[in-house]
Parts: sequence; C-alpha cells; structure tokens
Amino acid sequence: MRFDVLTLFPDIFHAVMKESIIGRAQEKNIIEINAINIRDFSKDKHKKVDDYPYGGGGGMVMTPQPIYDAYLSIVKDLPHKPKVIYLSPQGKVLNQKKVVELSKEKHLILLCGHYEGVDERIIEEIVDEEISIGDYVLTGGEIPAMVLIDSVSRLVPDVLPSEDAYKNESHYNGLLEYPQYTRPYEFMGRKVPDILLSGHHAKIEEWRKEQSLKRTLEKRPDLLKKRD
Repeated sequence: MRFDVLTLFPDIFHAVMKESIIGRAQEKNIIEINAINIRDFSKDKHKKVDDYPYGGGGGMVMTPQPIYDAYLSIVKDLPHKPKVIYLSPQGKVLNQKKVVELSKEKHLILLCGHYEGVDERIIEEIVDEEISIGDYVLTGGEIPAMVLIDSVSRLVPDVLPSEDAYKNESHYNGLLEYPQYTRPYEFMGRKVPDILLSGHHAKIEEWRKEQSLKRTLEKRPDLLKKRD
C-alpha cells in the first residue's frame, strides 16, 4: 500500500515512520510512505506557501498553487486517481470502521494543512474526503496523517504476523478489548485470573467475551448503543 503525504514538514515523517512495525513494513516493501514537500513546488522566489485571507481575519491561509502542483507531481502518470484525504478538524472523526475501509485502498494521498487551513478551492478540486482524529485543533495535519497511516497500515496483509494480532483489539469488533496479563503470576498482591491458567480454551474465550462486554459497559457505554 502506498501513502503520499503532502506536507510542509516532511522530516517529521522521516523521523517517526521509519521505526517499529511501520518501519519494518517499509523495509519489506509492504507499504510505501512518501513525504512530499509542498514548499518545493512554490513559484514564489522566497518559496512562500501562504498568504493573508480574503475578507480579513487573523492567521494565514495556504495558497492553492503549490499544493496543486505537488499533487500533480504524484498523479500525472497514474492511470487512476487515488483517494485524497485532507486532515482537517472539520472532517468526520476517524474510527475503526473507517480504518478498515481505508485499508482496502491501494494508494492514498494525504494533505496536511497548516495555519488557518488551505484555500477552499484546492479542497473542491482534489479532496475526496476530510478526516479528523478528534474534536480538537492541532497545529497542523502531520500528526493526524501519521495516526491514519499507522492505524491503516497495521491492517494491511503481512504488516502484522496474523489477523489475530488485531481482530481481538479494542474497537475492531465495536467493543473494547478484554484485560491482558503476563508473567509474573502475582504482582503487588494482584494475581492473574485462574481461568487463564486453566488451559480450557472454550471457557477462556467465554471469559474474554464477558470481560470485553463488561469493560465496554464501564468505560465506553456509548459503543454498546451502536451494537445489536
């Protein structure tokens, strides 16, 4: 799977996305992450990429020309237009259902805004969908883009060792994950539940389902309203 990120700060992606599972997936050519510097496509002699908003108001707005030319540098030789996502606080909040949907794509282009955002005409021209990672505002779209890349990539076949590595996790099936335990058996007076040591796999599975429902009810009852 290929991710092309349009950004003013490509070094952020070079520093973070080369580590851990996502880094290994790139080394194995399972996923590809390209960070394209929008500033490289500015026709301004000072490589300026923003300007004052029409109508007044505080802040600056990213100009459309550098973004559009950076976008063209990706798609000009492609037979089909990839899905373009603008990371924006005005977008629909990213959830596991959307992550699963995006993991079926072969190629995503992610646009990272900054300042007061991007000129509306670039959204109208190239963006297919706006996505937010929460109801709050960040300084730019780079962290949301990395969140999206990480959450989507781990569902791409062969990035994780097996489907079981994510199918039992929180949110994948609409519930929170059951409690997990490892050695030692006793820590600070707290013991591992005996059922997990029983070797009775059917009973362990039943216990985990019960704990998953209980934990969801206690921590995120809103999730249960979305289920039958």
